[in-house]
Amino acid sequence: MAKLVFIRHGQSEWNLSNQFTGWVDVNLSEEGVRQAQNAGALLKKEGILFDQAYTSVLTRAIKTLHYALEGSDQLWVPEMKSWRLNERHYGALQGQNKAEAAEKWGDEQVHIWRRSYDTLPPLLDASDEGSAANDRRYAHLDPKAIPGGENLKVTLERVIPFWEDEIAPKLIDGQNIIVAAHGNSLRALTKYIENISDEDIMDVEMATGEPVVYDLDENLNVVSKKKLN
Repeated sequence: MAKLVFIRHGQSEWNLSNQFTGWVDVNLSEEGVRQAQNAGALLKKEGILFDQAYTSVLTRAIKTLHYALEGSDQLWVPEMKSWRLNERHYGALQGQNKAEAAEKWGDEQVHIWRRSYDTLPPLLDASDEGSAANDRRYAHLDPKAIPGGENLKVTLERVIPFWEDEIAPKLIDGQNIIVAAHGNSLRALTKYIENISDEDIMDVEMATGEPVVYDLDENLNVVSKKKLN
């Protein structure tokens, strides 16, 4: 039986300042580092031995993975980074303070942008200096693949091909996998593997720095789920 572990990155500097982050590459806060290190200690105590690690191409998730692996004495484990595990792209909201955005557009509208399954935020134009189209880490992508904004539905559509092509085959082979990523990319994967409805997934939260451990059978059905804290 394979084990699958999800870890949402520790608190970031923009989590701390209450800003929409998305694809903007910000660092972990001091608290975020502590959370990631604690995740490693929890994994070590649990005794899970990993065969493969995955993360996004964003610093806060990469560092969380490294702290978690180091804390569990497994920093050597092979890892793969993919843009498909990036956080949901918040479009033109990225960089804005969430409270100030609510004052500008109204609490209800911002709540819809944040929590609706299939409503897109205001889109960021590819010509904007903050667009990911200007970031070298995405230079290999078809420009059409670089979003101007995403909802959870679009994030799911982005993440699932990576799950099916890369992660699932290793789990079927019995390997233990750790994925350190982001609140929404992990919620998308959670929705998929647990078959959660569009409505119910909006109430699912991923706590920062707290590993979630799945036991999966050979058909990738969830046998058990446990949160380490």
